[in-house]
Amino acid sequence: MPRNILWIVTTQWRAQASGYSGDPNARTPRLDALAAAGVNFTQAVTPHPFGPFARAALLTGIESPRNGVRDYFDPLPPGTRTIAHEMRERSYLTAFFGKWHLSRRDSAARLTGEDHARAVVPPGYRGGFDFWEGFESGFLLNDPWLHGTLLPEPVRFEGYQSDVVCGRAGSMIGAFDRPWFAVVSLEAPHPPYGAPAAGIPASDPGKLVLRGNVPAGGGVEARSRADLSGYYSHIEATDRAIGRLVDGVPPETAVVVTSVHGDMHGSHGLFRKGWPHEESIRVPLLVRIPGSAGRDDRPISLVDLPGMAARWAEGRDGLPPRPAGAARISMPSVVRLPDQCDRVWAGVRTRARKLVLNADGSPWLYFDLEDDPLELRNLAADRSRASEIAGLSASVSR
Repeated sequence: MPRNILWIVTTQWRAQASGYSGDPNARTPRLDALAAAGVNFTQAVTPHPFGPFARAALLTGIESPRNGVRDYFDPLPPGTRTIAHEMRERSYLTAFFGKWHLSRRDSAARLTGEDHARAVVPPGYRGGFDFWEGFESGFLLNDPWLHGTLLPEPVRFEGYQSDVVCGRAGSMIGAFDRPWFAVVSLEAPHPPYGAPAAGIPASDPGKLVLRGNVPAGGGVEARSRADLSGYYSHIEATDRAIGRLVDGVPPETAVVVTSVHGDMHGSHGLFRKGWPHEESIRVPLLVRIPGSAGRDDRPISLVDLPGMAARWAEGRDGLPPRPAGAARISMPSVVRLPDQCDRVWAGVRTRARKLVLNADGSPWLYFDLEDDPLELRNLAADRSRASEIAGLSASVSR
């Protein structure tokens, strides 16, 4: 009998911010246990370090803008083939819960608050899922508004958003009467970092251990500590909610936990996402499937996940063979919001190197990740690296 498959997708959770990855600030006992029992993909990246672009790529297996999403306010075009269609053809019941952020949006409306949180996603814009219950956006980490298959109009649910969405998802999929594929999409640990986090207090800013590429002293460090104090409380609260959801599904269920992008949090003096640095593009990727455990250090992207799910749906256990290689990364347009990246770029990341090109194809950034994991030395202008850069450039546009 085909196994059930569960994707849990968070927002703004960078790969470095978990106990199992060595972050002394992070309290993530449930993800730590999942990493110990499953496969930890240590080199996982998002194809695009911004929500709508990454979600479109994750659901379609096709990078933006080829999937139809080029601008921050572009919807996923109705009728686009997604993982929901792939799984339904394999006799799965498909379901989506939580943050969508791929429907038509009013660019003049406030991004934070009820304007977007209560916006109804029309059925034709729900990616082809059999069952859909969620919200467009709004960044309400508490008391979210949900609508969908059983809720024609938005209904406000009291509680921490990760708890509400995971709880609703768990109760629904527990009643499904045939093999299911479900996506549970959470906004946390996305800002506002000062929002309450299910009773978990914020960390003491002065005791946080910052990454070595955060400029010491001054406004950057102060802001980094202030943001991270709330960030880690949302990580702990969401880790707990994820654990409860995973506990409630059958043990043979294939479980994937990841994030659509990270957050700079002051590294290189930068904040938020859209940037090509490790804190923005590296994401957690944990997979629990019977018969597979350990760590996988080969590059992998969120666009690889639909193929992985299709393999499991066809009864092929274990993880698909993948040659060691490179993962492409890019930002197809500039998102004109505070703190975000100021240019269009495209690049490629291997286990040892990262090359990022400007829109005109000229090198912007080149890092030796083996010798310089914090990306403190940009080698783009180093003539001794010209042949390496030329060789990787071809991988950017393949």
